[in-house]
Amino acid sequence: MANILITGASRGIAFELAKQSAAAGDRVFATCRNKGKAEALNQLAAGSGGRITVHELDVASDDSVRQAVAETGSDRIDVLYNVAGVLGATKPELELGSSDWAAWQEVINIMTFGPMRVLQGFLPRMGEGSKAISITSQLAASTWPFGGLYPYVTAKAGLNRLMRAVAVDLKPRGIIVGVMHPGYVKTDMSGPNAEITPEESAEGVRKVTQDWTLENTGAFMKWNGQVHPW
Repeated sequence: MANILITGASRGIAFELAKQSAAAGDRVFATCRNKGKAEALNQLAAGSGGRITVHELDVASDDSVRQAVAETGSDRIDVLYNVAGVLGATKPELELGSSDWAAWQEVINIMTFGPMRVLQGFLPRMGEGSKAISITSQLAASTWPFGGLYPYVTAKAGLNRLMRAVAVDLKPRGIIVGVMHPGYVKTDMSGPNAEITPEESAEGVRKVTQDWTLENTGAFMKWNGQVHPW
């Protein structure tokens, strides 16, 4: 049994990670921004026999992270999944003409600073063999040949490079750090015309995480086990 902490667990890939991890016998700390509105997650937890507990955690808030750390106790964290995210602006023609910099800052705060906040908060409960996996996107790669989604790609590219640096610094402590593209998933963010289901994505993410070793800490992986080009 592993102790798993997941951000953004009220929906999508993170919800499926919580569901599948609990079904496999793991202890899951499922966090979300608004516990009161997380109806499906609360129902899942209620039927989990205590394997899932739900906790409020807003990755954009230092205070919220500190409160979640305190509320979840002192158990070791074996796997930390940073999944919470937002899409941000989606119309490049508007972004080229002018930008809502406050909106950019919100996206970067949630998806670049947020995973670092959470990792910093729970790091004292992580040790040799623990894994911190942040869900990123293929859009963050310099090899991605399309435009648009400026705040989103900026935040995710920053996250990728940040976690590679963190991986170097935590390697002597035996803590594995990585970023993973979960596939083009049929979620609220990507829509119904995406390629794979949240169930398929979560299954792949869990398998890749289980196989991740210190030798490839800092890698950018895909949900199917392939290394993603940067």
